[in-house]
Amino acid sequence: SDTSVPPARVRPLTCAETRRGDRRVVRSLGDSTVHVSATAPRGRGHRHPLSPPAPVRPQVSAARHDATFGFSAVFDAGTSQEAVFEGSGMRELVELAIGGFACTVFAFGQTGSGKTYTLMGPLAQSEAQPVAPCVLGLMQRSFACLLEQSRSAGLALSASYVEIYNEQVRDLLSPGPPCALPLRWSKSRGFYVENQLSVEFESLEGIAELLLEGSRRRRSSAHALNKHSSRSHALLTVHVRSRARGAGGQGTLCFVDLAGSERVKDTGSAGELCVEANNINRSLLALGHCISLLAKPRGKRAHVPYRNSKLTRLLARALGGSGITLMVACVSPSSRCLSETLSTLRYASRARSVTTRP
Repeated sequence: SDTSVPPARVRPLTCAETRRGDRRVVRSLGDSTVHVSATAPRGRGHRHPLSPPAPVRPQVSAARHDATFGFSAVFDAGTSQEAVFEGSGMRELVELAIGGFACTVFAFGQTGSGKTYTLMGPLAQSEAQPVAPCVLGLMQRSFACLLEQSRSAGLALSASYVEIYNEQVRDLLSPGPPCALPLRWSKSRGFYVENQLSVEFESLEGIAELLLEGSRRRRSSAHALNKHSSRSHALLTVHVRSRARGAGGQGTLCFVDLAGSERVKDTGSAGELCVEANNINRSLLALGHCISLLAKPRGKRAHVPYRNSKLTRLLARALGGSGITLMVACVSPSSRCLSETLSTLRYASRARSVTTRP
């Protein structure tokens, strides 16, 4: 069995938060722990989609939040992208994928908490404006490791890239306008996307081009909390297989960039943005429910409802099946985001109890 403790990353305060006078309420204690300390209004509030149902409490004037959470690693605002890659266990996950395991990494947290930056960093918009190597995310650094080892080990690499937008699975690499693809299930493969395009690559430039092409087609919008808010969940999967004749099986390395949970009243969403937010929160709620059940001892575990959303279907093997999963909790240090930050950290603490059988 494989049980892992997720790492956590705390982004810096933004310029807008500083101008607004937000206080920093999340701090790393330097020993793989995060401390949250603040006073905030208390009431029913907003239910984080990744949290289990909570009892309704009476309205009172204020509540003091003072909590400490332990993780495998904690990366504060000054941590470099390279340190996150080395300290999170990402390099070991790449080696496991080369060894034939099904590996998954996903970042989760509220909108604007730094999930996409952690996974991808800022993407280059043209060849004339390349991204500085120091800010490359987990994905690009993993691609470099894979390519380095593929040349000596005789590996063939290919990639597929899909998004889940308003509960429709769409291929981000196929030419033409995005169209919905069916989800199927088989006893040998589990849930899979039918007819998705898989493209071989042999260089860092080749996979970077695929990543940029897919990311440009992915749905995103601006709202009050995030100028580039992802409106879909995106899954980029690298397939690793041996070129040797007769070699069976293959490893996979899947990167999942989840859309962030959000309060509609805080983002100012209306119309189409509101519909998107509701679908995002609904799928994240289904994900949180599955993980809450998986965190229970096997003898007390009820049926895990993977079929409740497209997201949980595609993550079924990664969450409680035969895969190995790295989960990165991304949080904001802002006092305005206190409730969402606490929910994310509590959720990550529960997720450490999930055991898979790789």
